Amino acid sequence: MRTWAALEIPEGNDVVHAFLIDFNLIAIHDSRFFFQGIDDRDRAAAALRDHFPGIDAWPIDVPDEDWAARSQAAVRAITVGALTVAPPWDVPGRLKPAPTDPTSTYDPTDSTSLYVGAGFSQPNIIIIQPSMGFGTGHHATTRLCLAAMQQIDVAGRSVIDVGTGSGVLAIAARRLGAGGVLAIDDDPDAIAAAEANVRLNQESRIALEIADFRSAKIGQFDLVTANLTGGLLAASADRLRSLAVPGGRLILSGFMDHEERQVLRAFASCSEEWRAQEDEWVCVALSASRTPATS
Repeated sequence: MRTWAALEIPEGNDVVHAFLIDFNLIAIHDSRFFFQGIDDRDRAAAALRDHFPGIDAWPIDVPDEDWAARSQAAVRAITVGALTVAPPWDVPGRLKPAPTDPTSTYDPTDSTSLYVGAGFSQPNIIIIQPSMGFGTGHHATTRLCLAAMQQIDVAGRSVIDVGTGSGVLAIAARRLGAGGVLAIDDDPDAIAAAEANVRLNQESRIALEIADFRSAKIGQFDLVTANLTGGLLAASADRLRSLAVPGGRLILSGFMDHEERQVLRAFASCSEEWRAQEDEWVCVALSASRTPATS
């Protein structure tokens, strides 16, 4: 039977969660923090001992026993502004996949036959299949990013979603009218999950790419979304700014309030247009400078 490498942390909280993200944390269930592999778990345990000397953390190997499927089954739809993110089993309005038979017809007046994709009668609904390690919209930072996107006129704009995970923000951009979206992630499993969700929503004009944004040749976009970590945002600020056209927008999240000063200092050449906070998590929308930053 497959086992998952995990740490049992009875006093785990949002601060611990944020700290462990950099060690390939893929899921949290009760007091157990699950990692991609044993090496990631052991590195995380050592780092925890250095940074949180008073916290208890025990390495364990958890038998699969479908615990992930059972925990994911409890996921329900959430609504942020005009957008609703739902798992397939909790889609509002009795939506179902559009017919694959080309001879089938879609009748928008038939309330018993609502379809996803072409002829989608409720374009504000995003269907996300929960999977290990990739967001469903239920984390505060994802909700904040969804709210931030609705403060910006996305219609007809080009968008890049950096660290796309499940693809929820990329799909949201298209639902809000983006002209085209590039969703990138350096994790092949993330891109596989995003591809499945793009198909599930029958979305078009979303390109998916396995790439490290720090080194990949990408181009520039009207809107850059980056739901990463505070440390990565600060360290990669120049690169993320370079992905935005002059006068373009950046939506940044994944950092906590105690990291905000560090992150915003790294993006000092940008002007803050919007900010929101949920618990300790922060999201900002910035406007990129129209002239190159000087060093």
